[in-house]
Amino acid sequence: MKIAKKQVINRNSNHDHLFAASFTFAVSHRFFLSLVSFSLSYFTPNAPLSGASLIDAYLFYFDGLLHFDFGVSSINGEPITEQLKDTFPATMELCILAFMFALIVGIPLGMIAAFWRNKPADIAISTFALLGFSVPVFVLALVLTLFFSLRLGWLPVSGRIDLLYNLKSVTGFALIDAWLSDSPYRQQMIINVLEHMILPVLTLALAPTTEVIRLVRNSTEEIASENYIKAAATRGLSRLTIIRRHIFHNAIPPIIPKLGLQFSTMLTLTMVTELVFNWPGLGRWLVTAIRQQDYSAISAGVMLIGALVITVNVLSDILGAMMDPLKHKDWYVLR
Repeated sequence: MKIAKKQVINRNSNHDHLFAASFTFAVSHRFFLSLVSFSLSYFTPNAPLSGASLIDAYLFYFDGLLHFDFGVSSINGEPITEQLKDTFPATMELCILAFMFALIVGIPLGMIAAFWRNKPADIAISTFALLGFSVPVFVLALVLTLFFSLRLGWLPVSGRIDLLYNLKSVTGFALIDAWLSDSPYRQQMIINVLEHMILPVLTLALAPTTEVIRLVRNSTEEIASENYIKAAATRGLSRLTIIRRHIFHNAIPPIIPKLGLQFSTMLTLTMVTELVFNWPGLGRWLVTAIRQQDYSAISAGVMLIGALVITVNVLSDILGAMMDPLKHKDWYVLR
């Protein structure tokens, strides 16, 4: 009983240290990020805060961040927060669907390549991953558009939904809004939204899919070489049973932090993807702000994307540390 109590106390203590370290990391990096975004609103030509002293300007800017107030656009005078409410959900919808596609396709292919190493299946999957990783995003987007939209006419070229439909924005996520719609054309709207998503999602998902394949393949090979996996095979267990019972829950947790990095990388790829497909998201909005030298909008975009990247990385690190037994083996050491 005493040993069990010590284990619980030790585990809770390490949990506290983990969350404290992650919180400190997130706060320090967001503070640095606020300085970077503030510099765009203070030191650039015609900056909106350049007329005030440095300290007063930063305090005013920081107070706006706390209230999610990024000021107004210097081009059209619209509140930037209202613009972000329209563009941010569009980008997140695209990234989430692309990331889900990368996981659904990449994890099985990575495990197949690991189990049939140096076999035709492994060679084919590795070749696909290499070619997919080397193809630039804008080239893939143009090829898919030319083939599936212009030549075959199967899928729409741009936008989130046809102008024929009046889709009311409730959540900002087009697929959810179409599902919640009370329009008599609700089913057609859902299908139309899905058709508009196919090409951007495939374009954005290719690079992370190839990286997921590589990570899962390497992790699965490492786990498959362990003695307990070999012992399970000698007992006559099928490969599917070994994967389901022993390999999957041991191979995936170590790569979760790296998967978080892949999600962060996708945010940079969305800029090109949204430009090609005319997707009304944060990436295209930010590129437009850069062209027009709208420094208030640029500052808000940098702050929002940076905060999202930090949040995703911190959450993936915490989740990976909690799920990976090798990273918290010291929780069970008696001291």
